[in-house]
Amino acid sequence: MEDKIGVFICTGYGIAEALDIDALSKVATGEYNIPFCTTIDSCEKRDLELVYEDIKKEGLNKIIIAGISARRYTEEAFPEGVIVEKFGLLEHVVLCQPPNEEDTQMMAEDYLRMYITKVQKMATLEPFQSEEAIDKSILVVGGGITGLTAALDAANTGYEVKLTEKTDRLGGWLAKQYKSIPTRPPYRELEDTNVDALITEVEENPLIKVYKSAITSEITGAPGLFDVTLKSVANGKSGGEVLDKFRVGAIIQATGWKPKEPRDELPYGKVEDVIRNVELEEMLKNDGRITRPSDGKEVKSIAFIQCGGSRNKEHHSYCSSICCLTSLKQAMYLRESVDDAKAYIFYEFIRTPGQYEDFYRRAQEDPGVFLTRANVADVTRNDDGALVLTAENTMPGEKIQVKVDLVVLAAGMIPNSADGEAIRAYEDAKVTAEKGESDTERDRAAETVAKLIDHEGTEILNLNYRQGPDLPILQYGFPDSHFICFPYESRRTGIYPSGCVRQPMDGLSSKEDAAGAALKAIQCVEMTSRGEAVHPRAGDQSYPDFFLQRCTQCKRCTEECPFGVLNEDEKGTPLLQATRCRRCGVCLGACPERIVSFKDYSVDIIGSMIKAVDVPDEFDEKPRILAFLCENDAFPALDQAGLHRLQYTPFVRIIPVRCLGSVNSVWVTEAISAGFDGVILIGCKYGDDYQCHFCKGSELAFSRSENVREKLEQMQMENQRVELHQLQISEYEKLPEIFDKFAEMIEEIGMNPYKGM
Repeated sequence: MEDKIGVFICTGYGIAEALDIDALSKVATGEYNIPFCTTIDSCEKRDLELVYEDIKKEGLNKIIIAGISARRYTEEAFPEGVIVEKFGLLEHVVLCQPPNEEDTQMMAEDYLRMYITKVQKMATLEPFQSEEAIDKSILVVGGGITGLTAALDAANTGYEVKLTEKTDRLGGWLAKQYKSIPTRPPYRELEDTNVDALITEVEENPLIKVYKSAITSEITGAPGLFDVTLKSVANGKSGGEVLDKFRVGAIIQATGWKPKEPRDELPYGKVEDVIRNVELEEMLKNDGRITRPSDGKEVKSIAFIQCGGSRNKEHHSYCSSICCLTSLKQAMYLRESVDDAKAYIFYEFIRTPGQYEDFYRRAQEDPGVFLTRANVADVTRNDDGALVLTAENTMPGEKIQVKVDLVVLAAGMIPNSADGEAIRAYEDAKVTAEKGESDTERDRAAETVAKLIDHEGTEILNLNYRQGPDLPILQYGFPDSHFICFPYESRRTGIYPSGCVRQPMDGLSSKEDAAGAALKAIQCVEMTSRGEAVHPRAGDQSYPDFFLQRCTQCKRCTEECPFGVLNEDEKGTPLLQATRCRRCGVCLGACPERIVSFKDYSVDIIGSMIKAVDVPDEFDEKPRILAFLCENDAFPALDQAGLHRLQYTPFVRIIPVRCLGSVNSVWVTEAISAGFDGVILIGCKYGDDYQCHFCKGSELAFSRSENVREKLEQMQMENQRVELHQLQISEYEKLPEIFDKFAEMIEEIGMNPYKGM
């Protein structure tokens, strides 16, 4: 079908007063021979309806709207099959440049050239359609409170669910608890867990099939096409017998947690009658009374030690969220069972978030509950069998001793997504990587850190992925996720960690988390069935095409893909699992042979946009700077800079990219060859306190920068001509400074000698 392109130039919002609209129109009609170019009064609904009419009347199948930024449009009801590109003539030119200046006009005309060229190169998107039917059922791995709730929520929405539990009973840790902390106002009285009723509801639901004493021994495929093999479990280990094989569309990992064994820090396991909080729960659940393990004597006094091995930088350095609440609850157990009982709670910090503060006040009001800020130095046994606890650094500054029948440690929560030894190995390696005595030692430790993050786990899911059998983990063993914006989204599309495997939380929070994961799983199967991407390019109908005839099996795409989209054959040729793809384009940026492309985003499309810019001769003394901005943080920040009317150099030309990791190094060399004086790359921040929307994309771009610098050296160009920056969306005020300082640096080192060649 022949392309019929139309250009619509908005004259509202002060655009017509700042630019020569006739000259801008001539770029379309004169330089590019666009047969249909007109103006619109605004980008509001009433004027966009006129655009729709022109599209139909003129038979247009590709249009450019030069007006307000694409991210600010609310109307998207363009005729099906029409390619629409919008760019922010207002935010990216008019509001950030002085009106009616030559450089301002040149900037506007260049952007129009770039987007006309882009549209000319784009092809109509056709959503990916699998040869096999997309399955919409959901697998829930884990039968605790999170798994039960997720399964029930999904089933109540009409989706079939397979629920697997590795033990012979459902309920998880909640089924072992005697009572629950209060979850409803006024947050003063303990509650029943109601887990048995929940289990019954799940087991009786006709849309839920429950497998007990079962593990997922293998999961192959991709969203909508996950093939699952279940094997039986005997004595906590896989017995090897295949229980069932089935297909599902999405997976919720609700595999829970395990308590820390604080043997290295406190006398647990060394002094009898020193137990963990989980063991006290089981004692009451099974016997209905609190007794000493050593002699069965009824307990009348308990010392609760908070952070029982937690918040220790060498072993378990994070807070487990609910330990303080659990100790307050267990102090209530004791006080309700024995009239003159005494509960001593030793803490560094008490944490009772939100409305749970009311429960904390309830405990403070009890005359038999003593809360003391102190460090427990020692626990010994008296001749009469009682335990003597010595505490230092108390609030009054004195050393005190307390005689009790039982000591209970608030043991921290470790996710079942990683082995405890693996976590410790990670922590040790991280310290060595930073403080090792030699470069070799530090490098080896850094390799260990990377390996543990990417591959180390307990093989819960047993994924048949090139990048490992489980979800990549964070430093504490929790599955890696979009922890800033979309915490349910893991780095394996269609697999959603939920509950305490994702982060420490109480039962109520686990149920809320389960509902969120169920909704994400439903969203995944529905969008996958339509051939659309999930977060963060939700609804995107493009997908990568690999021209494998030129593939050299270098494995860069399979190694660098943040989401494990690509498996490999025996030769190392990438095997695309299309429904795993998030459309980030990291594979496009990784490929040295440039064999990866999307119909609306490719090496050729962006390269053509670069070449479309009218680069002045060096004698005009008008440098040109190319900037690649990631579409998730940096480019929206550019919108904000414009809306705040922040001025910056008129010599910069900006191209949004899906992710900084999608930037192919050839774009940089093409820009320099085309006469650009320098290139700026700005992507999401990455690290412990922020995260690239595509998890590893921005970080990959920085690690690839050495390759770019090598190519510049081959071209006998200065390294300073390429800069990389990290930016979060709220830091829009930094963009003018980045652009202006770079322009000053270009002025110092001189124009690109390739100009005019």
